[in-house]
Amino acid sequence: MVAKQQTSRVSTKIVGLLLGPLLFLLIYFLVSIDGLDANATKVLAVAGWMVLWWVTEAVALPVTALLPLILFPVFGILPTAEAAAPYASPIVFLFMGGFLIALAMEKRNLHRRIALNLIRLTGTHANGIILGFMLATAFLSMWISNTATTVMMLPIAVSVIDLLKDQQSEKAQAGYRKFALGLMLCIAYSANIGGTTTIIGTPPNVVMVGYMQEFYGRDVAFGKWLLVGIPVCVTLLTITYLMITQVLFRHRLKGLAGSGNIITDKLRELGAMSKAEKLVATIFTLTACCWIFQTTINGWLGDKYLNNTIVAMGGGLLMFVVPISLRTQEYVLDWKSTERLPWGILLLFGGGLCLAKGMEMTGIVQLVGERLAGEGTLALPILILALTGFSLFITEIMSNVALIVIFAPVALGIADSLGIEPMLLVAPVTIASSCAFMMPVSTPPNAIVFSSGHIRIADMVKAGFFLNILSIMVLLLITLGIIQWVYGG
Repeated sequence: MVAKQQTSRVSTKIVGLLLGPLLFLLIYFLVSIDGLDANATKVLAVAGWMVLWWVTEAVALPVTALLPLILFPVFGILPTAEAAAPYASPIVFLFMGGFLIALAMEKRNLHRRIALNLIRLTGTHANGIILGFMLATAFLSMWISNTATTVMMLPIAVSVIDLLKDQQSEKAQAGYRKFALGLMLCIAYSANIGGTTTIIGTPPNVVMVGYMQEFYGRDVAFGKWLLVGIPVCVTLLTITYLMITQVLFRHRLKGLAGSGNIITDKLRELGAMSKAEKLVATIFTLTACCWIFQTTINGWLGDKYLNNTIVAMGGGLLMFVVPISLRTQEYVLDWKSTERLPWGILLLFGGGLCLAKGMEMTGIVQLVGERLAGEGTLALPILILALTGFSLFITEIMSNVALIVIFAPVALGIADSLGIEPMLLVAPVTIASSCAFMMPVSTPPNAIVFSSGHIRIADMVKAGFFLNILSIMVLLLITLGIIQWVYGG
């Protein structure tokens, strides 16, 4: 079965590799768009090539993102300097700063200590253990990679599951299997949900922030987004916990003797909090405070000295210059550690912003928005449901970053055509792209927990389908309530 899937995937990539440039040529020579800039057809041809390669993953996503840097100058769409500018956008450095802070947390094991202490707080009851893993995973995913968080949580969860297995009688085996399944699903889902809480928590959020700057010159303030992200996170985590533990996979297990010892032993292995950990925690706290209270601090200073990018890069830079020991010249973070920084994601952002710039400049975004908006007869709730539902279900089969790079400008174009606040459409669409719950291939966290052997595809599809539907309803209510209150419209 696995071999067949791999063969099918390779075939798809080969077909996509060949069809990408062919689609570019077909659009370039055969498509004409009346009433738009002469370069609109060229931009549309580049977009078609990129979308096909992104959907089929014919080559690595960041490689596809480099196409505008080459094709825009060659075909006279933008000069090289202007085509290259989005790859050095402030949004790229915002996420880079966040990555550097996350690398320091991982290097010094601060993330592991935070996770273990959060799990310990929820006790040794079976459902309490699941809740503890959910809270720890979601909190860490707000700040560091969802993938890294899941990789870290998996072995701890496996230890707890193995301990539980030794305690179960023959009659309780069904309950044990449901507990193991629920725990694994909750870890993956919490990683996906937690990332939506902050603007640096997951790549689609950063893409959305970049588009708001590119199209409207507006900064999506870190603290303001928390007013949306925290309710979304708390609501979806609560629904996920109740659906998994009380409805779909109710295990009826009680206390779990010895689980507390596992957590205590893991903490004992870490030892006392080191100087390096304390320094990382201090810089992390300072950075988070500057993000959250940015407007207040700027008010005290009398000018807009701080913005999201300056705070992020400031925190990242401090990791390199704050010494653990001057005598040994050891710092919190060294440059060699940046080998693990996901540079490809930064290129992906740049390529998406460059493509969006070309589409906006030639009027394609506005045209698509006008066509999809029609006569404006759709009620706002129906429009939000349609866009959010499309984003959520399509992200089950393609990269959520690529989806938002392609689909967010469409949502913004519709908002412009209808004359409504753009965040009412682009925010739920962006959050929905991270709510991929149905398939192992949908997100890295899903794939990681699926590899544990405790999950069947049928179980993930069943749980994911119900959570997808509930997520769409939650995002509709939060959009009409909280997002409308926070951003107006």
